[in-house]
Amino acid sequence: MGPSEAEPFWTKFLRSLTRRGLRGVKLVISHAHEGLKKATSKVLSATWQRCRVHFMRNALAHVGAKQRQMVAAAIRTAFTREAPAAAGKEWRAVADRLQGRFPKLGELMDEAEDDVPARMSFPKDHWQQIHSTNPLEPLNGEIKRRTDVVAIFPNEAAVVRLVGAMLLEQNDEWAVQRRYMSLKTLEGLSDQPPRSSTYEPRCRAPSHSPYSHFGHPLAVSPSSRSSVSAASRPPLDLRVTLIRPDPNWR
Repeated sequence: MGPSEAEPFWTKFLRSLTRRGLRGVKLVISHAHEGLKKATSKVLSATWQRCRVHFMRNALAHVGAKQRQMVAAAIRTAFTREAPAAAGKEWRAVADRLQGRFPKLGELMDEAEDDVPARMSFPKDHWQQIHSTNPLEPLNGEIKRRTDVVAIFPNEAAVVRLVGAMLLEQNDEWAVQRRYMSLKTLEGLSDQPPRSSTYEPRCRAPSHSPYSHFGHPLAVSPSSRSSVSAASRPPLDLRVTLIRPDPNWR
C-alpha cells in the first residue's frame, strides 16, 4: 500500500519483491500506467504487455455508442493474426483507416502498436493466457467484498493478514485444482534447467507455482518458499501481472 501509484511507489514495490527472491521475470501485464511501465523497465528488465481488455475499453471510449461494435470488430482483426509481422501490418492498416473518423482513437492505436501485441514474442500456446489481466478479476472482486465487510482496519498488518490469507488460499487452488499453465509448456522459457519436483500444498500456505498472485486490482508474481509469515510481508498490489516461468517451484 502506498500514497499513490507514481513511479517511485512502483519502483519501491518491485525492488521489495526482488529482495524477497523474485527472479527471472519474463513478462509484465498491466494497464497503461506510465509509472508502472518505467519501474518495470528499471527493476525487472522484462517485456511489457498492455492488457488487451483495458486497451479495448480505452479505445471504445473514443467512439460513439453506435460505432463501437464496428470499431471493436476492426481492431480484433489484428488479434487474429498468428505471425507478428502480419499482426503489425493489420494493426497499422486498421489504425490508418480509423484515424480520419476517430483521431483520438488513431493516436491511441499508434501509441499501443508495440505494447498490445507483445505477447506474440512468447510461445503461441501461452497467448490466450497472457493477453490480459482478466484471470485475476474474480479474485479482485472477492478481496474487495471481504475488505468492504471489515470497512476499517486498525493498521496495515491487519490488511495483510486478511488479504494475504485469501491470496495464499487462492494460490493453492490455482496450483493444485485449476493450474493456469502446465510446467511442460514453461520449461522452454525458464532460465534454469528443469528439475522434477512434487508439490505438496500446506494448510493455508503459499503454493509456489511460477504464477503466485499478489495484491489489489492485478498482479501475478512468483514467490519463493520462505518462513516469512503473511503478516510480516509488505502488502502487494494486483494491478501488475508478473510472469516468471520457472519449473523449479515446489
